[in-house]
Amino acid sequence: MRILTLILALALDFVPGGDAYIKQLQQRDSILIADQIEYGFKLEGVKPGTGIALQDFSKLSNDTLVLVRNWQLDTLNFDKKTGVADIQGSIVLAPFEEGSYTLPPIAVRRNQAGIVDTLLFEPVQMEVKSMPVDTATFEIHDLKGQIKYPVTFKEVLPWILGGLLLAAIIALAIYLIKRHRDAKIAEEESKDPPYVVALRKLDKFRGDKYWAPDKQKIFYSGVTDALKEYIDHRFGVDAPEMTTAELFDALKADKDITPEMYANLKDLFERADFVKFAKYTAPDTDNAGVLPLAVGFVTSTYQSQLEEEQKTEDVL
Repeated sequence: MRILTLILALALDFVPGGDAYIKQLQQRDSILIADQIEYGFKLEGVKPGTGIALQDFSKLSNDTLVLVRNWQLDTLNFDKKTGVADIQGSIVLAPFEEGSYTLPPIAVRRNQAGIVDTLLFEPVQMEVKSMPVDTATFEIHDLKGQIKYPVTFKEVLPWILGGLLLAAIIALAIYLIKRHRDAKIAEEESKDPPYVVALRKLDKFRGDKYWAPDKQKIFYSGVTDALKEYIDHRFGVDAPEMTTAELFDALKADKDITPEMYANLKDLFERADFVKFAKYTAPDTDNAGVLPLAVGFVTSTYQSQLEEEQKTEDVL
């Protein structure tokens, strides 16, 4: 083989470059099917400015021998003073059939200071083996299912954050809708006369469903709050900010409230204070008279206001 290569080099003006090399990239001595093999050459004493041209090995790739990576040049040694380097060129192959392979020689065209020559590196024989199977002890096993790994907190965290974000968006949407609805109701109520607003709020507490001991606080709070808002608008008294004693001191001298109405209304507010703050449970007989008393107070004082306004208009 060496004599044939030398004769071919002389005939075609090739310069013998020595042996090509082969390197197993897997950590084992033998070459098995599908192993990746590095095949290339090493060139020493390459001077600065030297041009290198390599042959195309892409046609080498076929069904049994695949070109995994084309040419790659690497610098092995470099002299900083002279600029002379030792280089290495290689391709990566992968055999897919057992047997003996004769790899082609490597031709390297070199242009050094205007002198062009072609170096020819001798081919290498490659033996490819398959993985031996002991048929005497070989046993076929069932296919195993997929391994199920435990779910980690890192995997669940995005779902938790997404759920919290969705819950926050829903809560914000509910809050905005309720706020808009309450504002709309308040706007509509502000257009109505105070007595209409008061009677509408009192009407929500009709019936005996709020007379139960666990609901009496809601019942008395709702009725007295509606009356305080009405008194605020009708009599100009800051009722919502006053205690019961302060409120009735302010109403004592008002001529539009009869003594009987004043006494009954004061009794209602005092009873409401006991229910709200002293956990007092009012009997049904007292509960039954709450709404008629409250409605009667609103209607009677509103009528007296209308009569006064009518007298003022007649005088004018």
